[in-house]
Amino acid sequence: MKLRTILIDDEQLALARLERLLRVYATEIDLIGQARNGQEGLEIIEEMKPDLVFLDIEMPLLTGFEMLAQLQYMPDIVFATAFDAYAIRAFEENSIDYLLKPIEAERLDLTIQKLRNRRQAGKDFSDQITQLLARLQPPKEKELASIAVKLGDRILLVRLPDVLYFEAEDKYVYLYTADGKKHLLDYSLTTLEEKLPNHFVRISRSMIVNTQQVKEIQKYFTGKFTIVLQNQTKLTSGSSYAERVKKMFEL
Repeated sequence: MKLRTILIDDEQLALARLERLLRVYATEIDLIGQARNGQEGLEIIEEMKPDLVFLDIEMPLLTGFEMLAQLQYMPDIVFATAFDAYAIRAFEENSIDYLLKPIEAERLDLTIQKLRNRRQAGKDFSDQITQLLARLQPPKEKELASIAVKLGDRILLVRLPDVLYFEAEDKYVYLYTADGKKHLLDYSLTTLEEKLPNHFVRISRSMIVNTQQVKEIQKYFTGKFTIVLQNQTKLTSGSSYAERVKKMFEL
């Protein structure tokens, strides 16, 4: 059986090179799709459920690591990286394969052989990927206690208990408070995820909710949930975030 494979890289030349090199293995590798950034990669993996992904690390919107952290379905991963020796040691110690750019045919052949051996042994490498992400994760800075909001020449500090949720709209991120106000922020959702306490949970690609402000959860369609807040605001979770919502609320 061929490995249904997706290539994710923001460099078109790198994608084309890898695709050309993989044609040699057409009897084993079935190329079913490509993505040009981490966000597209997240969507195509959840939709197509590939067996294997060749993944770049430094990409716009979401890095390869940020994308992996959000996946509910975890395929086999081969990293394409220009990372330093420390990160490469982390790959090796977790038995995860990587390809240094520019990718060479001889090194790719070793990777294909590893994949053959892995399939024959029936090994699941999802735990090793989780360990790798934890190891390479930068130390978390001190959690935020409030959010700074610019109001003309003033800066308002909004206490986290007063925050209902954060939402990305187009290129902007907004904060919504329990008293019905909406504030424009300078933070991205990814940065907020890193800085906020654990009771703030990302429930979709565009939304982070304060679980301490949740009143009720209702099942919705296609694995989604309707989350009702204390002020009766209703939010809809993303289908690819279903497991995260279930885990947070012990559903």
